[in-house]
Amino acid sequence: MKMISSLNNFLFRVTLLDKMLFSKHLSVMLKSGVPLQEAVSSLKDQTSNPPFKEVLKQVCKDIENGQSMEKALSKHPQVFNSLYISLVATGEKSGNLEANLEYLSTQLKKKYEFNKKVESATLYPKLVLLTTFLMGGSISLFVLPKLVDLFTSLDVKLPLSTKILLFFANMMKNYGIFIAIAAVTAIVLIAFIVKTPPVKPKWHKFLLSAPVFGKLNQNMELANICRDLGIMLKSGLTINDALDTQYQSTENLVFKAYLNDLRRNIEKGKKLSDQITPSKFKYIPSIAARMIAVGEETGKLEDALIYLGDFFEEEADDATRNLSNSLEPILLLIIGAVVAFVALAIITPIYSLTSGIKR
Repeated sequence: MKMISSLNNFLFRVTLLDKMLFSKHLSVMLKSGVPLQEAVSSLKDQTSNPPFKEVLKQVCKDIENGQSMEKALSKHPQVFNSLYISLVATGEKSGNLEANLEYLSTQLKKKYEFNKKVESATLYPKLVLLTTFLMGGSISLFVLPKLVDLFTSLDVKLPLSTKILLFFANMMKNYGIFIAIAAVTAIVLIAFIVKTPPVKPKWHKFLLSAPVFGKLNQNMELANICRDLGIMLKSGLTINDALDTQYQSTENLVFKAYLNDLRRNIEKGKKLSDQITPSKFKYIPSIAARMIAVGEETGKLEDALIYLGDFFEEEADDATRNLSNSLEPILLLIIGAVVAFVALAIITPIYSLTSGIKR
């Protein structure tokens, strides 16, 4: 049974769509007067995702045993993050659980749609790179080694392009498997190194300042943080609790440090907008401070933060679309140049040989 459960967890995972539909349907059922335990049980039976069904089964059992929904959900942090649990806790305390679940479903829907936009915009470059990698690997391992014997048997002077190709072909013929293993090992090793405590902060900072992808990563982080904070304030959390929850939810260590600094200064009675300065918060643009200041002055900070979340999402969406449009011709040019080089390296000595035979 454990092996089957592990296999299910590997093949299936609880997605944003699963949580979005659960939140939306649970909100509707609670508004219709369906008891919480009965609503969760009904949604458990409806879901087709095995791991999520198992999670809801445990949640349903805990609620039936008299536990609050917050406590039941908090036992599954791999599915429900601190933001989700905080909004549920606030909703239970205020008696507005269905409203907070609706806020959550809206937030998850926006995040899901944004992720889909990013995936759609980067699909073509990914396919081109994957196809190039597979074709290049196949040619390197199976075709080029055979060319070595062919060209070494030709009694012609080989051009530089062919010599370069032969050098690479010889490398793949003699050490191809080792090169492939070394490449995979290097990728795994780099992935491990960037997660180590000494390197991880520097890696996260690099992700925000990289020449092409830095601005995109900034906007994606800011879109999530601003929208989440706005949703939490709208649902009834205080700014201190909202910052604390967002601090726990945020993964990028640079923005995590920003939130920690904001949280400590808010506890000292300082205004949020007064703290966000370019000198202290390099990766937060000035528009964020201005909009937050307007929100604080008008008493509508939550609306200002939700607006900023939408604004940064649009910026990230535009950046993704532009990045995709820029990468496509560059990738095609690189692939065309490689194909032309290989064709030239193969055809030139064969042409020289046939010319010699005609003479």
